[in-house]
Amino acid sequence: MTNKAVIIFFLLVLVFPSCKQTTNNTNSKTDKSVMKQRFPEWVKNATIYEVNTRQYTDEGNFKSFEKHLPRLKAMGVDIVWLMPIFPIGEINRKGSLGSYYSVKDYLNVNPDLGTMDDFKSLVNEIHKSGMYVILDWVANHTSWDNKLLLEHPEWYSKDSTGNIISPVKDWADVADLNYDNHELWEYMTDALKFWISECDIDGYRCDVAGMVPVEFWNYARPKLDSIKPVFMLAEWEDPKYLEYAFDMDYAWDLHHIMNDIAQSKKSVKDLDEYFTSPPKMYPKSAIKMNFISNHDENSWNGTVTERMGDAAKAMAVLSATVPGMPLIYSGQEAELNKRLRFFDKDTIIWKHTATEELYSKLFHLKKRNKALWNGIYGADLHRISTSDDDAVFAFIRERDGDKVFVVINLSNETKQFTFNEKCYCDKYTDIFSGKSFEILNEIGMELGPWEYSICEKE
Repeated sequence: MTNKAVIIFFLLVLVFPSCKQTTNNTNSKTDKSVMKQRFPEWVKNATIYEVNTRQYTDEGNFKSFEKHLPRLKAMGVDIVWLMPIFPIGEINRKGSLGSYYSVKDYLNVNPDLGTMDDFKSLVNEIHKSGMYVILDWVANHTSWDNKLLLEHPEWYSKDSTGNIISPVKDWADVADLNYDNHELWEYMTDALKFWISECDIDGYRCDVAGMVPVEFWNYARPKLDSIKPVFMLAEWEDPKYLEYAFDMDYAWDLHHIMNDIAQSKKSVKDLDEYFTSPPKMYPKSAIKMNFISNHDENSWNGTVTERMGDAAKAMAVLSATVPGMPLIYSGQEAELNKRLRFFDKDTIIWKHTATEELYSKLFHLKKRNKALWNGIYGADLHRISTSDDDAVFAFIRERDGDKVFVVINLSNETKQFTFNEKCYCDKYTDIFSGKSFEILNEIGMELGPWEYSICEKE
């Protein structure tokens, strides 16, 4: 629990009901929930970190980023997600450096980031550190000077007059690929296989995955797994993409709820609805990626401070303890409070912060505590009702003898409250202070604005 959190013990004579079980939308049963788990075994307790190589250091290249690997490893990071590393198109380029997502060549690295040998060295160092690496893959569109546009114009979408078009009006720097042509399927699958075979990467984060037919991803996935078992993350939120092709997608709905709670537009009741009445039914093995920032959110919608203010740490705790895999974006742990420019150089200023220590605590807890593991390996969320369910979100997760008890005040006011159930009674260690204690009876608690308590069963 945080330093100011006060636990007040009460001897109560009431008999409370047992804990209410809340099924997270990642674990909802569907006809396809019996499909076997696909993702590699090492994903079960993994966390993920998004790397903006261009902005990470003054040099903005693979070699300089490599120096940060020991720090990320110490923080508890498992999966290193590299934003697109490919050469960037020059025709219709935005800004001085262009968008990472305007791919000129799927089979080479951006010379601004280094050489192919530099990239292979980075992958090797990530593996030596006991971490894994996934590449950001842009299958939906290419730059206007990608050689495919000259060699295979029939692979692109066209308007009524036969002109190749962009996928979205604002994306004028890229040309839209058309997956009605199955020769494109073969080319793109071979390109995906290349980076696994030649550089030993461990999977992909697939940009706007839902703008590419799910049938293509279903076709490509087993061909990638035939080389080595890979981990696949879809930038989308649709159950059908997780039925076969992908292992994890974005928890966009949860992200928007967290933003709205931080801005007093929503309350804990909306969070309850998200977990108890999921609008989408996911395969049981699926994983949601929980986040309070990423490259799009930071650059276009605001920094964590802009969107969440004093609620930021509480939301980080929530994202790391509810079902799903938590994400950190470059600079988030340094409490970066600026929107990184997307098309130009804009170096992150690094410093050690309390936020980095918080993420380290959360990530190492997830790594060792089976209750917090991912997909079919982890436990559902068991909501604990309180006397102030508009503001307080309390729950336990429990599996194979492991158990966590989490209480978060998701409001900007101090709250005193009691619990209406007693299933949290147990022997615990406070993960922040390291103090041991035992809860034998029902308790009351006081938490300041946006405060939280995390206890781990001994």
